Amino acid sequence: MVYGAALEKRSRFLASVGSNPTLSARIKSSMKKIIAIGGGEIGRPGYPVETTEIDQEIIRLSGKEHPKLLFIPTASSDSESYYEAIIEHFGNRLDCQTDVLYLIRDKPIIKEIKEKIFRSDIVYVGGGNTSKMMRIWRQTGVDVILCQAYEKGLVLSGMSAGAICWFRWGNSDSRRFTNPDADLIRVTGLGLINALYCPHYDVEKDRKPDLKKLMYKVPGIAIAVDNCCAIEVIDNKYRIISSKPSANAYKIYWSKGRFFEKIIDKKEVFETLENLFNK
Repeated sequence: MVYGAALEKRSRFLASVGSNPTLSARIKSSMKKIIAIGGGEIGRPGYPVETTEIDQEIIRLSGKEHPKLLFIPTASSDSESYYEAIIEHFGNRLDCQTDVLYLIRDKPIIKEIKEKIFRSDIVYVGGGNTSKMMRIWRQTGVDVILCQAYEKGLVLSGMSAGAICWFRWGNSDSRRFTNPDADLIRVTGLGLINALYCPHYDVEKDRKPDLKKLMYKVPGIAIAVDNCCAIEVIDNKYRIISSKPSANAYKIYWSKGRFFEKIIDKKEVFETLENLFNK
């Protein structure tokens, strides 16, 4: 069973953070968890499933055999077909209990939003228009509730727009939803991870040159992530995981007038974010 393997992986993780009993107990009871996926398919009609191994890790982090997964499709304008794909993939294939939060269509009040989010074990945010999504989240208070969910220890996850949102900033194609020729832009996320996130680094040809130009003006580093790859962050530690061996994540930054693009090693053990953020 997937769950048995998940428990074994969890044990290896706890070992990787050291034998300090206080640290291990803290991680067991109040781990803050994010998995941000660069992109990939979850089995829309006519498309393959590409992210299963990453999605199994999302489920493992919940610590439950049949976790409650809440899908938030704000970036896709509350796409019902997107949710149908979520039901098929996470519900039927991976044995989650799925629910959806339609902010645009249903216009739920703040109490209903809180109840939906805090009833879940996993929050999974879909791709689409990041700028529009963040604007709606701030108007409805979802931004604050998701930050509270992070502190509470819910698993926060998603791909593309649903990955950018957990970071301080993101490299986004939001303007192209109304103008296909528009430039990529920097958007502001929730700031739970103090870096800029760039999805689809390997499959969208203008991501690399645009990110290089963008980071010249942005302090700190960017995490650029290929499709079928993700950064997993637990408290102040991280690792890179993928569902395709050739998919990678990169540390992007400028230093003393020089541009750097470095592949972030994939390791079983977790490393400290502080080291990742150092130039």
